[in-house]
This record gives sequence, structure tokens and C-alpha cells, in this order.
Amino acid sequence: MSDTEGDDIPNPAPAPVIASSGAMDLNTAIQEVLKTSLIHDGLARGLHECAKALDKRQAHLCVLANNCDEPMYVKLVEALCAEHGINLLKVEDNKKLGEWAGLCKIDKEGKARKVVGCSCVVVKDYGKESQAWDVLNEYFKSHK
Repeated sequence: MSDTEGDDIPNPAPAPVIASSGAMDLNTAIQEVLKTSLIHDGLARGLHECAKALDKRQAHLCVLANNCDEPMYVKLVEALCAEHGINLLKVEDNKKLGEWAGLCKIDKEGKARKVVGCSCVVVKDYGKESQAWDVLNEYFKSHK
């Protein structure tokens, strides 16, 4: 044992890193909302789950990938969102959307491996309200 034990000086818990440098961009907000929804078991991933959630009007938000290779898939999701008045967001890459929706393995360094592409994700439960949720609501209010 050493002369100085670690009991003398308590180390404070590290403060969570919050991006306080101005407003959050839309992609970061989408990421955080999807992550929170995934934790609270409020995500539907894939065409079958998304179509069921959209048709039952359980969805609060739908995120669709632009690089979806099946035009009927896109047409169905857009039509269901328009019919039921559900907010629809489009992102560029289905691999990124799959990573954000938790369809990947995380390695020891914290990097995503074996990412599965996902063309559609529906948020059924936001979990808790956050700054990202507010950013998305402001975005939809300004684009109506």
C-alpha cells in the first residue's frame, strides 16, 4: 500500500458532454431521438413493422432513406404518412439509418461494425422529451 490512498480526494463524476455550442443540426437531432426511442422500445424498423405502425396510427415520426432501391416501398411509406398525417423525414443513406436504429454491432473502440441497411424507421414512442425532440418539432412546424 502507498502512503496516500485514494480516499482523501473524492473524484467527482464526469459531467456529461452536451453540445452547448449553438443549435443542434437536424441529423444529430434525428440520431438522438432514434437512440432514445430505441432505449424505450419505441422503434419499428423495416417495411413490415413500419407499415403496421403507420396503418395503426401508432407512429409519431417516420424516417425514410433516399437511396432505397425499391420505388414501391417509398411510395407505400409516403402514402401511409400522408394519409394519416404522420411527419416524414428523409435521410441520405440507408446504412446510416440502420446504424442510428441500432441494426449493427459495436466493437471495443465504440465503432459500428456489421451495419445492416434499413430504409424505413418509425418512432412509436419518443421516450422522454429532449433538446433533439424540440429541434425536430421546430423543424416540422417551420416546414408545414
